[in-house]
Amino acid sequence: MKLFDVYPLYNVTPVKAEGCYVWDDQNEKYLDLYGGHAVISIGHTHPHFKAAIEEQLNNIAFYSNAIQNPLQQELSDKLGALSGCGNDFELFLCSTGAEANENAIKVASFYNKKSRVIAFKNGFHGRTSAAVSVTDNKKIIAPVNAHNPVTILPLNDAEAVRKEIEKGDVTAVIVEPIQGVGGLDEPTTEFLKEIRRITEEKNVCLILDEVQTGFGRSGKFFAHQFHGIKADIIPMAKGMGNGFPIGGVLISKHIESWHGMLGTTFGGSHLACAAGIAVLDVIRKENLMDNVVEISEYFKKEVANLPGVKKVKGKGLMLGLEFDFEVGDLRKKLIYDEKIFTGGAMNKKLLRILPPLNVTKQDIDLFVQALKKTI
Repeated sequence: MKLFDVYPLYNVTPVKAEGCYVWDDQNEKYLDLYGGHAVISIGHTHPHFKAAIEEQLNNIAFYSNAIQNPLQQELSDKLGALSGCGNDFELFLCSTGAEANENAIKVASFYNKKSRVIAFKNGFHGRTSAAVSVTDNKKIIAPVNAHNPVTILPLNDAEAVRKEIEKGDVTAVIVEPIQGVGGLDEPTTEFLKEIRRITEEKNVCLILDEVQTGFGRSGKFFAHQFHGIKADIIPMAKGMGNGFPIGGVLISKHIESWHGMLGTTFGGSHLACAAGIAVLDVIRKENLMDNVVEISEYFKKEVANLPGVKKVKGKGLMLGLEFDFEVGDLRKKLIYDEKIFTGGAMNKKLLRILPPLNVTKQDIDLFVQALKKTI
């Protein structure tokens, strides 16, 4: 049977991985500065992560959410403590970032009984029904999704947000603290504080999409914490399981739950929780958020004067190099000639860098040397 052809594939077949490196089926070694779309947070096949998965597999891997699973509470407690959100939120576990955003929008609509969502240009929130409808990419929105009531506004235009909310039918505003696929543009602190003020005044939910920015990638546990604001709902996923499918939604305590409000088959399974707990343990024990800050500063200094680089965008280890040319060919040369994985974006001139959070200065040096040579 032929695979449904939806992915443009590089001719590389990884078969082994460790830390910030992967090896292909020809035993070629690659530096991974993309982490499979910012998923690999604590490094490939981290020993503590592997041990936790293996131990859980020897006990029980899965049962439904109809029974007690103490691992869910352990994950929730450790997440609350490390993120600083434990006193203000409750956790719903799911399996993916799109599912997290889907449930975030659903919770908001249940809460205030409204339906329209405000999202922003170049935003990306997933490919499921509600999540794709708030994504600014008409090509991937099927007709069945296009009927969802959504308004896409320019980022950082608080007055436009205010005018739309005053129409009275807006359930939620959804925004990424740093845009991922869109190209690492950021809302300003002034903008976020103003839309927080407006949404609170009008009983509209503020959803801060931390699917890619969360779990320490920005240098803080959540990227919105740079701006001193509080969300009503925080979806998260990518770095949460270091490659194991797990997502979650933090829901403010003023939003009441009821039995049957949300549900999931695979979310919060024993194996998923073991993966999530292991990631939190490693981030804490190895001080990975401190490493993110240190390596980010080093990276920005080392690439600042490279030829062709117009701008360095992003925070922490969610970074982008904006060139004065499109980077498609550069990415191919980096992967095939220099054996380095990097990422692209909707902005065709942007090279995205999303390495594991334990990447080293020596790894960055290899990248800079390869980039100088390739350019």
